[in-house]
Amino acid sequence: MNHWFDLMNVEAWIPREQILGVEALAKVPEEFVTQINTNANPPTFFLTLKFMLKNLSERFSEEEERLSNLKRLYPRLQAWFNWFNTSQVGPVPGSYRWRGRDPHSKELNPKSLSSGLDDYPRASHPTDDERHIDLRCWLGLAAGILAEISELLGKSGRVYRETAEYLADNRLLDELHWSQEKHRYADYGLHTDKVSLVRPPQTPDNNNQYRKKVRKVKAEPKLQFVDSSFGFVSLFPLITQIIDPNSTKLEQVLKDLKREDLLWTSYGLRSLARNSPFYMAYNTEDDPPYWRGPIWININYLVVRSLRYYADLGGPYSDLAGEIYTELRTNLIRNILSEYRRSGYIWEQYNDSTGQGQRAHPFTGWSSLVVLLMAEIY
Repeated sequence: MNHWFDLMNVEAWIPREQILGVEALAKVPEEFVTQINTNANPPTFFLTLKFMLKNLSERFSEEEERLSNLKRLYPRLQAWFNWFNTSQVGPVPGSYRWRGRDPHSKELNPKSLSSGLDDYPRASHPTDDERHIDLRCWLGLAAGILAEISELLGKSGRVYRETAEYLADNRLLDELHWSQEKHRYADYGLHTDKVSLVRPPQTPDNNNQYRKKVRKVKAEPKLQFVDSSFGFVSLFPLITQIIDPNSTKLEQVLKDLKREDLLWTSYGLRSLARNSPFYMAYNTEDDPPYWRGPIWININYLVVRSLRYYADLGGPYSDLAGEIYTELRTNLIRNILSEYRRSGYIWEQYNDSTGQGQRAHPFTGWSSLVVLLMAEIY
């Protein structure tokens, strides 16, 4: 991890893609090669640090080498967090916005590569007014972990603790991201669902050319919650465990998890609700759906982890969380093992209708989290 953080530049930005050499460059899609130091990538290393603090804190205290490594890492973590907390702030206090979305895009829904969820549908018309709930949750998680590390190293973690408490305030979270109409957490921005891909008409200039489909907007966008697309992004308050265990909103999120017209399948949670207007929709004529329905093991693992957390925490909805935990974990393990026996591979993602593995294989990146699911290591 220290080696990775040595890659940050003077502004504390770390490139999204580490393209080391000509051979590696040949395997990276062109749109990922150019990287801009205003655009982020999810600070997922804080999850690893949280795991270390939970399971290895005694070793940090007892073994000087481990502690010295953490001390060396600490100022880089501070710089990284501060970069996020200044460069990615949103339009109102307590909000954050992923940079890098193209307001002039011809895509059905402009991608947000910096979020790590690529083509997951956000506001249809990117503006500075956007509020992205997953980024807000990432920053709250990071602040809490930095507070713990500060205290472990004998430093003041007050500013990080206060930031974490501020971002975990359910009242403010609900004000910025809870849709009263759809009863779910959501992004906010300039949005309309009334978009489609259409073939441009023939003109004297393009009569003999192949005319690729472009986006057509059929209704004027307005500032609103992007609440018609329930999916992984909507689950981040659950994933980062900031929903109050006594909140009826936790009950709503848990019940929505089990709805088959939304995310629930016998193979795991699909990434986008089946009733979303963007479900399994191509983003361009040549750009098939990626985070618009298929089952991804990384986010499923994080949901299972949080279900276990709420089941163990107690409260009025702990039994419901425990029931969903058991069933979802079983479904994921059973399907991944079944597909491994059938195909001989661990896959990048899994089909939400059949459970079959698809896209990159062998894929022992985050899909190997099935081993932690089997061992119930969170």
